[in-house]
Amino acid sequence: MTAEITVIPGDGIGQEVTPAAVAVLEALDIDFVFHEADAGDHVHAETGEALPDETYELAASTDATLFGAAGETAADVILPLREAVDSFVNVRPATAYPGVDALRPETDLVFLRENTEGVYSGHEDRLSEDLSTLTRVVTTSASERLAEFACDFVEDGDYDGFHVAHKANVMRETDGRFRDAVLAVADERGVETEEVLMDAFATHVCLDPTQFDVVVCPNLAGDVLSDLAAGLVGGLGMLPSANLGPERGLFEPVHGSAPDIAGQGIANPAATIISAAMLLEYLGHDAEGEAVRAAVEGVLEDGPRTPDLGGDASTDDVTEAILERLD
Repeated sequence: MTAEITVIPGDGIGQEVTPAAVAVLEALDIDFVFHEADAGDHVHAETGEALPDETYELAASTDATLFGAAGETAADVILPLREAVDSFVNVRPATAYPGVDALRPETDLVFLRENTEGVYSGHEDRLSEDLSTLTRVVTTSASERLAEFACDFVEDGDYDGFHVAHKANVMRETDGRFRDAVLAVADERGVETEEVLMDAFATHVCLDPTQFDVVVCPNLAGDVLSDLAAGLVGGLGMLPSANLGPERGLFEPVHGSAPDIAGQGIANPAATIISAAMLLEYLGHDAEGEAVRAAVEGVLEDGPRTPDLGGDASTDDVTEAILERLD
């Protein structure tokens, strides 16, 4: 059956790495229909809105969305897009690949981040010249939904269990609710869990990342801790991600728009192409997803490499090398 993919390059290097990922998807023997849409700073400058209604509707109606990056308007783009696909979990692998000068080459983590609540719920107020407030939202139902996904994830991936990172010793009502709901589901499912305070995790993962594999987090913690893990594996340019809902998904690199190198043709497309591999797997094309991963890993190990990885290759050079390995 033909799958429909919305493609949103967005801002900055999103305009360079997203076409690279599309070229890889087009090289496969899969019947995809691509719908290109627009969002981001340049759209906001032209129209006054960062995410046009037609872009939102495409993401909400197609099978999957491949997104590049947004700049200053990132919160006005990515949060509604996650809502459009009903994404309740953000899957962020942080893996050190051969050939990449990683601080901790033994790192191989997956963060499962709650994607709908916490301090990203949008309930902020400026009450006076001196006072602003932010309301943190945590529900048992969303926490349980994430926990069910985490249990399925570790069972399907043959992991021993997962860690739950939280700060329930301070945020007793919100993180306490999150922790209790996740642990209750895991206990009912017979999945082993360990708790770790999120600040302690930040220290322990730097000292010995091998003590963790799957980490289940509230929204903000998952965002921050996965970015920290990026520093162990070679930088944000190495992290893909998937925002998954029950019927569709949104796939994006973690690196952002990188305006300092945008337009130079030297952006590393690896994270976006691995995000495309996650898209393939989400749509049931496991063999093709694995082939794309293998091609990216081979190029990372043997070259060519973009300047962020110590090479002098262009985005196009790296993309072509990956395509050659897929032939």
